[in-house]
Amino acid sequence: MNAKTKPRRDKQAEKGVITPDLRVRERQPTRAVELRDRLEQMILDGTLRPGERLDEMELSRQFGLSRTPVREAIKSLFALGLVEARGRQGTHVAELSIPVLIEMFEVMAALEGLCAKLAARRALPAERAAMRAVHDRLAVAYAEGDPAAFYRINQEFHDLLYQAAHTHYIADQAVQLRRRIGAYRMQATYQPGRMYSTLSEHQQIMNAIDAQEPEAAYECARKHVELLGDQLADFISTLSPRS
Repeated sequence: MNAKTKPRRDKQAEKGVITPDLRVRERQPTRAVELRDRLEQMILDGTLRPGERLDEMELSRQFGLSRTPVREAIKSLFALGLVEARGRQGTHVAELSIPVLIEMFEVMAALEGLCAKLAARRALPAERAAMRAVHDRLAVAYAEGDPAAFYRINQEFHDLLYQAAHTHYIADQAVQLRRRIGAYRMQATYQPGRMYSTLSEHQQIMNAIDAQEPEAAYECARKHVELLGDQLADFISTLSPRS
C-alpha cells in the first residue's frame, strides 16, 4: 500500500467492533449517552419539569459520574431543544410560552394527520392488528385508573401509527417534535376526562384506517392532537418548577 494512500474504512466496522469471526459487535453506549437518554426520559415523563434547573454538580453526585459526561449529556439535550441556558441562572429544562406551545401542537397535529392519512393507504393487516392490540391495553389502563401506564401505552399507539405510515421523514419530524412537547403532552393526560376522550379519538382514527379512508383518518388524527393543545391553558399553571 502506498504510504500516501489512506485505507478505506469499512462502513460496517464504523458501527461497532469487528470480532475475530468477522461479526460486528455493537459499541456500548458511553456514560454520556446513557445519561442523556436517562435525562431525556425524565424530561419526557415529567420527573424533570419545564423550567427546572439542571445542576452539573448535583447530577454528578446523583448518577455517580464525573463532570465531563454530565456536560456532554447536557450538550446533547441542548441540541434536542430539551434544555436552555439562562445566563448566570444556569441550565434549565426548556420552558415554552403558551402561544409557542399551541403553535407546536398545531404542527404536531398536521404531522400526525399526515401519518394517519398515509397509514390508511399503506398499513399492512398486521400493523392494523397491532394498533388494535395496543388500543385494548390502553382501555385496560383507563379502566384501572393508571394515567402513567396510559401515557406510556399511548406513546406506543402513536409509534405504531408512524410505522404504519411507512414514511421515514414525516415520522422522524413527528418524533422530534413529540420530544419537545412531551412533558406538556403527558400533563394533558392527567386532566379530567382526557383519557376517555383519547380512547374515543383513537377508535375513530383506527376506524378510518381500517376503512382505508385517508381524508377521514387525517381529520381524526389532526383533531385528536389539536384537542390536546386546546387544553393547555387549563393546566399550564401547574407546570411551574418545584421548589
